[in-house]
Amino acid sequence: MNKIIALTMLLFIMGCASKKASSSASKGEGDPRTKAVKMLDGSTYLLTDQSTDSTYGYSMKNPVKVGGLDKGPDNERKFLNALLGPKGESLSYYRQGSCCAFKTPHGFIDNMGMLDIYKVTIGDEEESVKIYINMYDKGDLYIPIGFTAKK
Repeated sequence: MNKIIALTMLLFIMGCASKKASSSASKGEGDPRTKAVKMLDGSTYLLTDQSTDSTYGYSMKNPVKVGGLDKGPDNERKFLNALLGPKGESLSYYRQGSCCAFKTPHGFIDNMGMLDIYKVTIGDEEESVKIYINMYDKGDLYIPIGFTAKK
């Protein structure tokens, strides 16, 4: 299974290498987070701070940085599981795919990473929004504008 993931990553990286995203990633020195990540339960982060940046999570240049390649997909879900709609509505989400190859010291192959794109739908709405997540690098976790979080 790991060989399949590695091959898939390599193909994506080769296909998207010219579309590098600015990761503003940590340079590999320690943990750049200023606040410890806390858990609400085993599958949900406890998010307490609202982002003031309208691009946070909505832009490939400013993705949510959940960190931890070995736990990356789990960390992505823990982040998304913590979110609610603006009035506390439940969400549904699915991984649309990957994009935007970028250099990172935490990359899986040749110090390269890919952002994951999740489609997030609030309640019964028909329209969804894209959330970009970097599973390689760590950063402080915030509630994106337009969302609230579970308590």
